[in-house]
This record gives sequence, structure tokens and C-alpha cells, in this order.
Amino acid sequence: MDFAVLQIIVLALFAVVGMTLRQLPSFAFRSATDYANEMDKLHALYDPTLGAGVVGLLERLQLFHVFTSTWFSVGLVVLIISIVACTIDRTPRLWRAGADIRVVQPEPFFDPRLPDRAALDGVDVTAVVRTLRRHRYAVRQAEDDGVTYVYGDRNRWTKMATLLTHTGLVLFLLAAAVTSALGDEEPMVVANGDSLTVQPIGTPGLLLVKNLGFSAPGFETGRPTDFTTHLAVFQNGQEIADKVIRVNDPLEVAGYTFHQNGFGPAPSIVVRDASGRPLWSGAVPMTDQAAGLPFAQFAVPGRDVALQLVLQKDSSGTGILLVLPFRGVVNADGSTSRVPLGPLALEQGEAGVASGTDFSVEFTGVSQYTLLIAKKDPGAYLAWAAFGFLIVGLLITFWMPRRRIWGRLGADGRLALTVKADRYVDVGREFGRFLDDLVAARTATARPAPPA
Repeated sequence: MDFAVLQIIVLALFAVVGMTLRQLPSFAFRSATDYANEMDKLHALYDPTLGAGVVGLLERLQLFHVFTSTWFSVGLVVLIISIVACTIDRTPRLWRAGADIRVVQPEPFFDPRLPDRAALDGVDVTAVVRTLRRHRYAVRQAEDDGVTYVYGDRNRWTKMATLLTHTGLVLFLLAAAVTSALGDEEPMVVANGDSLTVQPIGTPGLLLVKNLGFSAPGFETGRPTDFTTHLAVFQNGQEIADKVIRVNDPLEVAGYTFHQNGFGPAPSIVVRDASGRPLWSGAVPMTDQAAGLPFAQFAVPGRDVALQLVLQKDSSGTGILLVLPFRGVVNADGSTSRVPLGPLALEQGEAGVASGTDFSVEFTGVSQYTLLIAKKDPGAYLAWAAFGFLIVGLLITFWMPRRRIWGRLGADGRLALTVKADRYVDVGREFGRFLDDLVAARTATARPAPPA
């Protein structure tokens, strides 16, 4: 038990680290490129404060993915073993505590000088049994050498509820392990009319989502009242689901749940070569910001040039797309730098050729992108079962603690009482109520019958 508590404390401290440091998203582990891109973002965030060496050390210690790290997983496995071992060790003792019933107790057990004892005269065994049952005690009686013993037991098997609590803890940990090993959570940025695969290409039963239309009433005023996505899901080329989803109304299909999570602008551009042939055409979701303005970066296919796009408005409210092309150059020391090329400022419907490039960029309009979260959580049902076991176990433990009352009725008619209860019981209050009822029963028995 002590070792399990120590493990929980250590894991909790590392969990605090995981909640303090920004963690790598799950999709970063799909490929080496995704991992490198996400680590570049973490270096840009923490290098100015901690230094590149410290950030590299944190990466080697797997502190940027604490909850899926090797050492955290090993810690959870050892914790599960500790909880199971603790449960196996305690179960026989808990069973014996509930099964061992001793109605007859020695006379010193009822010594009124000890706490939680009482003595009464003029009470018969029938009144004691009736009062115990009124207080929901299971009653047993025994005779020994002319002395009558009465025993009341309430919530006899409560201690066994710890098995439910421990089962809930183990199931929670197993649910986390199953979700970590088999689950998936992917942010998906899909512009109007575009499609995107959910799993990596080549996955059996590959899912593909298509944004059939995004709507955000009131968006033009800056105060949208709602935002929805008309989403279609395809598997092996066949449509298997179609639904308009909202924040609190996701689409569930093929083991995945698709949540509406956000939205933003996506300017549509067409890039053409010198002869007018299109190199690329489509919407570019602006998922970042620069100086508070929507921002995106786009690599031109077939060229060593990338475009930085900034969406802004002029004084009249007309949308302007600022295009900042640049070329990446490898320096002699192996580092890279950017060589800026001529900028462009395009209104909707305009096209232009930046100096230093051999292609044109046309700004055709602005649509919206939707941000979806595709989540596969096979451990969810285990987590719900764990929650049920844990809550039921705790409710039984705290709301139904065990109480026991022993009574010894001697040949002289004197009744001695002893009460024992779990620590969650207000013994003084409950035993006082029982004695009040017992005195009332004695008074009713002693009251003379009315004359005929």
C-alpha cells in the first residue's frame, strides 16, 4: 500500500510536468518530418528562455510527451501490479472481518467504564431485538449459562466495497493504456469543398472526410451565433456518413468521433507559370497569426520558393492578400536562411508576378476552413466502467459504514450494551438515538394497562 501511494505521488508530479510543458501532438509521431516540424515549434517557444541544450535534454527525457513516454508507461504498469497485489493481500482479511460473527462476548467487553457502553434495567430481549431491527440491524441471539446475548450488525459487507474501488482504479489505468496504444486523435484543417484523409495513406479501411460546406451565421459582424460543418465521411470510396456537426453534436462513425473545434479564413489562390498553366489552385487555411492578422505559409509546387500569406483589410474594408515570397538558401555552415523576394498586395480578383519569380499569383476570393478533431478512443468504455466501479465503491464505503451493537441481558434483568462502528459514523449520535428508542420501548412495556 505504501509503495502504491509513493508511485501515485511520483506519477502525479510528472503529470504536473506534462501539464506545464507544451506536449507534442499525437500526429507528430506519424512521421519523422511531422516530429521535426513540431519540435522546431517547441524550440522556438522554449529556446529563448531555457536554451537549446536544456530543451534538447527535455526531449531526450521524453518530457514533451510525458503521458506516452516509456518511463511513464512502465510506472503505470508497476502501479497496476501494486494495486492488484494490495487487493489480493487485503481481500482475505476483509472477508474474515465480515464473516467472523461473535454473538457471545466476555463480561469485561461490556464494562460501562469503557467508551461507547451503556447499561439499562427493565428491558426484555424482545424489546432489544425489535429496536435493533427498527434501526435496520440484522439480529442474532444466543444463550450461554443463563445469560442472553443479542447481536446487531448493519452493513456487514461494506468493507468489501474496496474491491470495487480498486477495480475502478485498475480499469482507469487499463483504459489509458488501451487508448494510448490503440487510440488516435488528429486535428484536421479542411477548407470548404476540400477532402482530407483521417489515417495515413495505406491504412486498411482508410477514412476520408469532405467539407461540404461551413457556415458561421454572424461571422461578418465578428459575433458568430453558431458554426457548423456539413461533413461527409467516405471509406474505400463509399460514403458511409453525412451530417451537419456542431461543437456539442459530433459525428460518430467507424470508431471515430468527429468534433467541430474551430474555424478561420482560407483565401483561394491560383498559381500559374509563365505560360499560364496552373501550378496550384485551391484554398489555403490560415491557422496562424502574424501581428494579429490571419497568416499562412505555402510552398509553391515545382519551385524552390514559398509564399507567406497575410490577410488584411484596407481603410474601406476591402480584403487585401499580402503575398511575401521568399527563397530558402543553404549557407556554408549548413544552416538555412531566407532570401525575400518582391512582395505583392492583391485585392480579390487581382493577379501579379513578384520580382525574382517566374510565376503569377491570383487572389480569387476568401472562403472558410473548419478545424475538426477526429478522435478514436477504444478505452472510453473501460473508462466509463471504471468510473462506475469507483463511484459505487466510494458511495458504499462512505455512505454505508458498518455498525455493530452487542447486548448482554443477565439473569438479574440488567442489560449491558456495547457499540462498535467504522470511523465515518457519528457513534454518539446514532447510539444515543438507539438508546432513546430502547428507553421508550421499556417505558411502553412498563406502563400499566388502562382499566376496563
